[in-house]
Amino acid sequence: MWRALLFIGLLCVAAFGAVWLADRPGTVLITFGGYEVQMSVAVAAIALAGLALALALLWAAVSTILRLPSRLTFASRARRRSRGYQAVSRGMVAVGAGDTIAARRYANEAERLLGHEPLTLLLKAQAAQVSGNREAAEAAFKQMMDEDETRVLGLRGLFVEARRRGDADAAREFASEAVRLAPAAAWASDAVLEARCAEGDWRGALDAIERRTSLGLLDKATAKRHRAVLLTADALDRAEPDPEGALRSAQDAVRLAPDLVPAAALAGKLLARRGDLRRAAKIVETAWRSQPHPDLAEVYLNLRPGDSGLDRLKRAETLFKLSGGAPEGRLAVARSALESREFDRARDALEPLLADRPSMRVCLLMSDLEQAEHGSTGRGREWLARATRAPRDPAWIADGVVSDHWAPISPVTGRLDAFVWQAPPDVLIAPEITMSDDVTADLDDEPRALPMTPVREELQTAAAASSVAEPASAPAEPVAAVETVEAAWPEPAKEDTPSPRAEAVVFPATPPDVPKPEEPASARRSAFSLW
Repeated sequence: MWRALLFIGLLCVAAFGAVWLADRPGTVLITFGGYEVQMSVAVAAIALAGLALALALLWAAVSTILRLPSRLTFASRARRRSRGYQAVSRGMVAVGAGDTIAARRYANEAERLLGHEPLTLLLKAQAAQVSGNREAAEAAFKQMMDEDETRVLGLRGLFVEARRRGDADAAREFASEAVRLAPAAAWASDAVLEARCAEGDWRGALDAIERRTSLGLLDKATAKRHRAVLLTADALDRAEPDPEGALRSAQDAVRLAPDLVPAAALAGKLLARRGDLRRAAKIVETAWRSQPHPDLAEVYLNLRPGDSGLDRLKRAETLFKLSGGAPEGRLAVARSALESREFDRARDALEPLLADRPSMRVCLLMSDLEQAEHGSTGRGREWLARATRAPRDPAWIADGVVSDHWAPISPVTGRLDAFVWQAPPDVLIAPEITMSDDVTADLDDEPRALPMTPVREELQTAAAASSVAEPASAPAEPVAAVETVEAAWPEPAKEDTPSPRAEAVVFPATPPDVPKPEEPASARRSAFSLW
């Protein structure tokens, strides 16, 4: 619409000019080289317009002829780039489909047409990885290091290749360099944190958590939890050589995560060792309300060494009330009552746990109760036999590994805060660890295989020790009793015998704590409040 109005306006202006010239006759005289040309003003105007148009057409023709080679070259390059990017696209599809021959062909064609373009180098590396040619893949990633825009991608590829061949030092160096160049790169930040945790550098891992939080890579709740886990790991490492430093780290962890059982248990133990029983009890009670745990019960019942069994029973009753009748509270009461030879109270505490299928700890406590009250009888041996087939009690589990002790990272994947307290299933299927050939997927898939480090080897050893039938931490007396009963007890029927399952790892439950021997009467004192 506007263009039509503009065109009509221009026509009106031209018509007005023509009429204006027609109303004002005149002559134009041109003298050049002895020649004179005389014409009217209208004819002169038309001649001038025609001359301008001819000059414009001549200039356009000359310019077209002059730019023709460059235009032909540009068109050839455009067709070449179009074919190159088409080869890149088809090569990526071939890589995704696992067609190694097509991937290599398209990678070579893309490199011939496009040269060392970022996408060409990436396709070349991907094709080499799919084909299993690690040397060619590393060469392509090193070529990426020469350009600023692809340097971080090259570092990631070199990191993946270094981790695949088990070179932890080189992988850590590549990740650290990537963090320096691109602090917001999540994969590099994760790799640096993972490496520091694997080495036991908890303070360095804390710095990595702070940096990730400041960059927005972690939400505040997760960062707070991770800091608490790392502080707990630092406190556990320093508990013996530096108790004061360990106590500071444990208290900081408790402030960040009051429900973190290992932090609360260690802080309570160290505070009790210093004689600060009130603060120790408060920390343990707070964690106990969130998650009743046998480690917390152990610390709480033994806050003050030398107390009588009745004193410990009184504190166990407090835990039972705080837990709202949770099974762990009943077990704490039953064990304390058994130590103080309050057999009726122990039976009352365990009775609700016998209604369904009692767990292994419940069966063993009932066996100890029967033997302590009535001596070595068939009833005690019956409970021992039931314990061998009873459901297992909760334990620390991470990535299919059952452990008696908490650890800050998973011994399988190196994941931070992986251990959870829960009842393990009867059969645990070992997690399958796969390594992808895609550099863009290697760092994003869980779980992933990691190089062994001293800390991870120690975790693997501890996990293996907790998975055997007779843990080293178990006292000798109950093991001997179980062996004696198993030798005398008849073999169960075949239908009760669990059949082995292929490709499965069976982890036995953790044996319960054995009741302490009865204290002499002279060593007992009347129950009194600690606080």
